[in-house]
Amino acid sequence: MPYFVYKITPPRQLEHLDTVEQYQRAREIVRERRRNEPPGTGVEYRLIFARQQAEAERLLSTPRDTRVIGED
Repeated sequence: MPYFVYKITPPRQLEHLDTVEQYQRAREIVRERRRNEPPGTGVEYRLIFARQQAEAERLLSTPRDTRVIGED
């Protein structure tokens, strides 16, 4: 399954940038994009492992629950 690289701009707009077979290459692309992005823009770069582009976009669009690490 391939890795999909996305640029996410507020308010949660997805822009497909690349599809890569190797994790290391996808990670390099995301790291380079993050380094070159000016601070404070609210833009995120994400990579996601999925069967197809539609599945990747669905996974990225679905809000994730807040992770609970421990109890108070």
